[in-house]
Amino acid sequence: MEVILLERVGKFGQMGDIVRVKDGFARNFLLPRGKALRATPENKQRFEAMKAELQARNLEAKNNAEKLAATLNGKTFTVLRQASESGQLYGSVSTRDIAGLVNAGGVTISRAQVALNAPIKAIGQYSVPLSLHPEVEIAITVIVARSAEEAERIARGEDVTMPRGETEAEAQAALAGAESFFEPGARREESTGEERAEAEVKPASEG
Repeated sequence: MEVILLERVGKFGQMGDIVRVKDGFARNFLLPRGKALRATPENKQRFEAMKAELQARNLEAKNNAEKLAATLNGKTFTVLRQASESGQLYGSVSTRDIAGLVNAGGVTISRAQVALNAPIKAIGQYSVPLSLHPEVEIAITVIVARSAEEAERIARGEDVTMPRGETEAEAQAALAGAESFFEPGARREESTGEERAEAEVKPASEG
């Protein structure tokens, strides 16, 4: 289907461009959300009549989005959730949850502006893109943890799916494993053997 874009749409084009897209994408997304019109002769004339108004509206929306971006860009938000020892959540963190976090901080965005491809299902640190305007995109950091203390550890780069002290325990086990290659007293026997050899050689050299 050929459509006239009423705003910039990703890789498809800029406002006013006439592009061909899949029918389903046009019917289910572009047309109902007011992002495009069918490219009929009547709509082409309609677009020309409303072009100046659309451009002014777009510029205002872009300016507002840039102000919002300056406030949010690089911000970190924490979500506390119950999870298994392996870090799998009992549930997930959705676009609605993330929008709610941002809104709770005093900045208003919609869940549609959270460009998350799939819900978050494990504890950890995530970079989540926000599409505040077709021409303004930023990223925020979302930390999903089981507690505030765990969130701080994640922020420091720790692997919280590994119990504390396990690294040290593994190091000790590795050391014990290395020592097991030598039988107890092997070093003493080796040393004694060398001393005995020296003692046996000396009389012969003296003679």
